[in-house]
Amino acid sequence: MRHFIDFEDMSTAEWNSLYSLASDIMAHPRDYVDALRGRVMASLFFEPSTRTNFSFQTAMLKLGGGVFGFADANTSSVSKGECLKDTITMCSSYADVITMRTPVEGMVKAASLYSACPVINAGDGGHLHPTQTLTDLTTITERRGSLENMNVGLCGDLKNGRTVHSLIRALSRFEGVSFFLISPRELAVPEYITKFLGEKGIRFVETTNLEATIPQLDVLYMTRVQRERFSDPAEYERLKGVYVLNAQKMKLAKREMMVLHPLPRVDEIALDVDPDPRACYFHQAECGLYVRMALLLTLASKEKARPEQSLPETRPHRCKNPRCITRTEAYLPVLDEDGVCGYCDSKLV
Repeated sequence: MRHFIDFEDMSTAEWNSLYSLASDIMAHPRDYVDALRGRVMASLFFEPSTRTNFSFQTAMLKLGGGVFGFADANTSSVSKGECLKDTITMCSSYADVITMRTPVEGMVKAASLYSACPVINAGDGGHLHPTQTLTDLTTITERRGSLENMNVGLCGDLKNGRTVHSLIRALSRFEGVSFFLISPRELAVPEYITKFLGEKGIRFVETTNLEATIPQLDVLYMTRVQRERFSDPAEYERLKGVYVLNAQKMKLAKREMMVLHPLPRVDEIALDVDPDPRACYFHQAECGLYVRMALLLTLASKEKARPEQSLPETRPHRCKNPRCITRTEAYLPVLDEDGVCGYCDSKLV
């Protein structure tokens, strides 16, 4: 594993090793105080973030390393028109690891092509959020002891929810996992996700009814309807608050069901759920710190390597996703494969 762009970059053996390391850091944090002393993380956050940004910075500082970067692209040379290739080439010459959050899908994958140090995807648009997936898997494993044989419900904005897309792909690797995809039809998961599940022969059910589904679940993963992903404010207003989990609905659930949420929440989980021992979302955020410490420790310790310089291909990019990095950085090498964009996973037209 050189970069961490997608959970698919990690083998099951690597995941088990990472979880063991995260567990040891939780149990013995003082043993890791100077583990990355002298190493530096570049934190390149092109869109707002609280938990992910703070947890990565805290993780690096707790390991004894340093941090530089920005939380607003307008304070960087990107605002002057600098291309992604130049930004990453420059930053990777200073840093030992780069973490990136961006609204542009496939941007982190593109960045990894030009970086001399490991790049970590901290969320790219509505595409993927693999370190949140590590957080989710850590929380479930710690509570249940296993990632196998469970019914997982994902509820809310499944179209734009990059945490959902990453988690589905990750849990599909484990035996006996079934998915219940709960959303309005307008916010259903993208076609590439249902195609992925179908090709793997994994059981999934698409439904609009939360109350009827709760009794079957071992894990309920709530998500907010994301205002920032809507181009039409009226459409957001119509769909926000369509699902609200409250104490009354929790009475329908199994005694051991876990409630997860990537946070921030808006109104999709009522405050009266917080005292319920099945509400794991704040502990989930804490788990995110430790597994990100484990990931940084794994990647930032690697020796830097000059990337191969890929020459632009003569044929144009065929991705029609308006949020794909190929729409703005035309020099990128073409990574189309099997009718799918190699940057954002969108179907090619």
